Amino acid sequence: MSIATVPPATKNCTRAQHVTKSLLGYGVLAGVVFEASVLIQGLTRHGFSIAHDDASLLANGPLGWIQVATFVLAGVMTVAAAVGARRAMAGRPGATWSPRLIGIYGAGLIAAGLLRADPADGFGPGAPAGKAAHISWHGDGHLVAAGIAFIALIAGCFAVARYFSRTGRHGLAVYSRLTGVVFGAAFAGVATGSSSSMIVMPFYAAVLAAFTWLAVVSIHLYRHTTR
Repeated sequence: MSIATVPPATKNCTRAQHVTKSLLGYGVLAGVVFEASVLIQGLTRHGFSIAHDDASLLANGPLGWIQVATFVLAGVMTVAAAVGARRAMAGRPGATWSPRLIGIYGAGLIAAGLLRADPADGFGPGAPAGKAAHISWHGDGHLVAAGIAFIALIAGCFAVARYFSRTGRHGLAVYSRLTGVVFGAAFAGVATGSSSSMIVMPFYAAVLAAFTWLAVVSIHLYRHTTR
């Protein structure tokens, strides 16, 4: 496979199977790109506190383009993985909404990157010490796009769990539901607007868990692609 390093492809794959496997490879790469970029920026960008500041704030300042590109690239990769999932799941029970919701999550990441969050918590040009007093149109758009993306991700976890249950993969079904519950709880916490490390850090962990889940699902479908 030419796109990503994942488990070895079976011999004598058709061209359609190779395309499907390549698309699913992006489901592994999306999280690697996003998490590595946020971690490196969070530890090196002056004035940014990874324990208190949301990663969206990294889109501000002279190097803000890096986080914009991170959102967009991870989103495009997630959409590609969703297309691969649709191809791999085709014709199987419970496969209608799973790839659609993953695709919506990816599209939401792209939109959240293009619609920059407003400077806040002392980070970014002209940032107040706390939350932004006046939200710009692109700041509002960022919040809406992120909200839609996260809700789609949570729903996608349960849709994929249904798919796994119907195909006899009960362990993966439980894992998918657990990921949805964990991410939903972390999202509810960060939606309060608190910058407490007790809220922010669990959300970072939940995002990592979500991308790990996407990678696990992609690898499973990669290994079982037969159409």
